[in-house]
Amino acid sequence: MKKFLFLVILLFSAVVGFGANEKKLPPMPAAVSGNAVASLKDGLELFSMMGVGPRKTWDDVTSQMYIMNLAHASWTEGRQVPGVVGRLNAVAAGARGLVVLIGGYVVDAQGGELTVSDVNVYDPGRRQWSRGQDIPFPVDSAVVGVTHDRFVYVMGGRSPGGPVNNIQVYDVEKNSWSQATPFPGTPVFGLSGGVADGSIVIVDGAQKGDPGGPRYVACEQGWLGKIDHKDPNKIEWSKLPAHPGAARFGIAGGGSDRDHRIFFSGGTPTPHDFKGAAYDGQPATASEVTFAYDVHGHKWETISETTYDPRADSHGILVTPIGPVVLGGMVKNLAVTARVTQLPKK
Repeated sequence: MKKFLFLVILLFSAVVGFGANEKKLPPMPAAVSGNAVASLKDGLELFSMMGVGPRKTWDDVTSQMYIMNLAHASWTEGRQVPGVVGRLNAVAAGARGLVVLIGGYVVDAQGGELTVSDVNVYDPGRRQWSRGQDIPFPVDSAVVGVTHDRFVYVMGGRSPGGPVNNIQVYDVEKNSWSQATPFPGTPVFGLSGGVADGSIVIVDGAQKGDPGGPRYVACEQGWLGKIDHKDPNKIEWSKLPAHPGAARFGIAGGGSDRDHRIFFSGGTPTPHDFKGAAYDGQPATASEVTFAYDVHGHKWETISETTYDPRADSHGILVTPIGPVVLGGMVKNLAVTARVTQLPKK
């Protein structure tokens, strides 16, 4: 396997042609933001599902899935996600050789938003979608992570009744849901985080605003959860110090067992809708800070304060043999992009 990974990296580097100051990976076939992302085969296969296109209108939300094979450094179009319409801000994860796509919300012509309980499972070998057990508490804009290549943790998010602090666990093997210990902080959506080495880190997000003020406001918080070795629903939570950087909403995050770290990048200082319009009327600009939490060293690390091609609304960092990457989202001018950017990890 190690020899195969080495050959993949050599081939990928030759095809893509990395520059001195930036990493150029093939863009997705179409620009999308608010897309769900996942990976399989130790990060050799990358998946982007649904999201909204450059017009950022209700009828520009797609059901399309794009798949990238790092061995060939190229994208293909996969089977569309089942359903009448596409969704925004769903979460996805790879486990047991399957891609699990959870929740999200749909929008209509009048601007209405409906968070759904759908769980869709994609089998790449058969190129088929199937329906999984619905998530008990429907959410969008949550955080996702995986342990034991089996348990998918869906953390926080926005339910039809508002932000939550639930930790919902999907057992891919049994196609069943359970409820884990909630995180003790403020219920939020648009939070960030991931899972690595049996540890969860979540930060920030948007909470309900006060009456008469913005609908949602940024929440500064950080929590470390230790998952029990015997009971996947038992989590011991402790408070973390403030993370590097000022971005508080929609930071892309993702955990890496091989690096023993959970990576974070981008996001905006103010909560905003899928069009990039901030709830407090202030401009929503992407942060250039990339940082990580070292779960072995129990500390924050600032990786870069001037990250190339910073991103907002990239819902997840995927860890690959060539490093962490983000797929799509919105760039500095809030334009929806198809670009795939490799992040620094040291």
